Amino acid sequence: MSERTSYEPGVPSWVDLASPDTDAAAAFYGGLFGWDLQSAGPVEETGGYGMFTLRGKQVAGVGPIMQEGQPPAWSTYIATDDANAAAQRAASAGANVIVEPMDVMDAGRVAVFAHPAAGVLGVWQAGRHTGAELVNEPGALNWNELQTRDVDGAKAFGEAVFGWKPDDQAFGGMTYTLFNVGDTGIAGAMTMPSQVPDEAPAFWLAYFTVEDCDASVAKVNELGGSVFGEPHELEGVGRFAVVADPHGATFGVIAGEPPAE
Repeated sequence: MSERTSYEPGVPSWVDLASPDTDAAAAFYGGLFGWDLQSAGPVEETGGYGMFTLRGKQVAGVGPIMQEGQPPAWSTYIATDDANAAAQRAASAGANVIVEPMDVMDAGRVAVFAHPAAGVLGVWQAGRHTGAELVNEPGALNWNELQTRDVDGAKAFGEAVFGWKPDDQAFGGMTYTLFNVGDTGIAGAMTMPSQVPDEAPAFWLAYFTVEDCDASVAKVNELGGSVFGEPHELEGVGRFAVVADPHGATFGVIAGEPPAE
């Protein structure tokens, strides 16, 4: 089902981009995915936050860099029915809560925390805004993947905070961990590739569905982004590549189904 109006607690429900130039970001992602940019409300209330839409449906968010030294990056948010309790569990599991639970007008309630093994994650307690209204179709979110040097630590954190059940599987000659809510795989984790700089912390990749991975990679280059290696084919998953926008925010494009499906 590509249209969504709700998310079960523990399921990734939203992604957003922190960018030093939201207009340039709108041009890049509009050219790549066909997204339009809509304001989320008055700047004095939203801080300049906006919604990327596809066919009128909200698919992702974008906002300006808020702190000096903050890198351009995509962030993943996990649905929760109690942001305060989720933040408390995260802190008890060793995370640093970097955005204390707070209301975002009537849209919902948010908290953000960072963990050495599980990276930076947000939680979203839905109000008027329930999350991505389209998923798993071209131009929409497909999958969320953690890259970490401590998969076991990430498993423990996910179980403690979200109730995720890890399931190690063989994918493309490597071990890939699926995080499950019930019997459904909702996100994944893998050991960070050796080419990633040693100083890079654990991080999440948001993958977006495309019709043609190779054509999308060519479009990324044309629009001024960068590509990390050639597209790869993975049996049972699809053809994918990891890329970055012109400001360096990394994400994935994939022509295929989410790994869990």
